[in-house]
Amino acid sequence: MQKERSTKTKLVKEEVIGSETVFEKIKDKTPWVFGKTLRKPKLLFPDIKRPRMDMPLPGKSIAAIVVYIALFLLQTGIVYLIIRNPPALGSNPKSGDPMFLYPDINESFIIEGIVASIFIFLCSLGFIFLYQASQYVYNKNIAIRYLIVGILLILIAFATLQAMISIKLDIKLFDI
Repeated sequence: MQKERSTKTKLVKEEVIGSETVFEKIKDKTPWVFGKTLRKPKLLFPDIKRPRMDMPLPGKSIAAIVVYIALFLLQTGIVYLIIRNPPALGSNPKSGDPMFLYPDINESFIIEGIVASIFIFLCSLGFIFLYQASQYVYNKNIAIRYLIVGILLILIAFATLQAMISIKLDIKLFDI
């Protein structure tokens, strides 16, 4: 009677596909590796209670704001400003008019780095709006608004940065 029950349970287990563990599948094919004495140990770890600190943690939005501020400072070229100490604005030596863009591609004024960083930040904000548009799949009006604002921010930032580079290199922006 005992043998019949054990064979029935084994047959039922073999009928269900994927019911055996990986160890059981490998054990029959490689008896020389595992042997008959190898078994999975059952460890009971002690339950250690650590003291809990009840300090309030900042929210996710505050952490995101700190990251965006750090990115903005890095995009302005804060390291360049500290090391090179460039002037804030310049003047044209011929006419004396103020210059906002340094005529060389490898140098920049402080105001130029800040303006470029603002437009790079607006471009990244446009990509954030594109991501937010994907969150409102079922509300088509809000999703379209987010898409339009995001695409506009990206295009405006790209066009402005291209114009700044073309002015720095003294190239016509549009060859008309």
